[in-house]
Amino acid sequence: MQKNILIVVTSASQINSEKSTGLWFSEFAESYLAFSKQGFNITVASPLGGETPIDQNSLSADLHQELLDTEKFLANTTRLDEVKAADYDVIFLPGGHGTMFDLPDNEKLQALLREFYEAGKMVAAVCHGPAALVHAKLSDGKYLVEGKRMTAFTDAEEKAAGLDQFMPFLLESKLRQAGTLFVAAPDWSDHYEVDGQLITGQNPQSTLSVAKEVIARLK
Repeated sequence: MQKNILIVVTSASQINSEKSTGLWFSEFAESYLAFSKQGFNITVASPLGGETPIDQNSLSADLHQELLDTEKFLANTTRLDEVKAADYDVIFLPGGHGTMFDLPDNEKLQALLREFYEAGKMVAAVCHGPAALVHAKLSDGKYLVEGKRMTAFTDAEEKAAGLDQFMPFLLESKLRQAGTLFVAAPDWSDHYEVDGQLITGQNPQSTLSVAKEVIARLK
């Protein structure tokens, strides 16, 4: 049976009036390519639907054309309100600083995360993608991430990137407050954690590791 993957990306394009942001492109492109090569059906959705803003800092000159070609799948994303968890086997959340602004309090996304998790389906997120999980709660009112071993973009990496002062919160700290067993590797390490059906990667360097773990479990 063919597997269906829901990739949820940010719709947020600004940190403030001076600083633009969006999706960190490689985290989307590397995962999309890895999933598509397995023949999986992929839907790309976002809070607002339509074209996804890409963080221009993530469009480096060394990106292979095969990765750059996936940009067309960000031109007309599905609106999150039109998505049903029952139609998919996995929800995958790539990062970019935009996620910090529009994913944590999106009610539809919070409902989807609960439905995926409680149905025993995989919830996977990379870098700032776990920002979607900071407020996610299960039907019993507990945080979805409470007691879970996981990782995400660390406070140290945020400070090294020079954007800690512009964020609405620090992701590692917020996840720890929600009761996670947070595991931080050295800055920019390829590092991911698995706790049951929750799979999380620390940074852009960890994207393929998370994607490969998702693929291995689906197969």
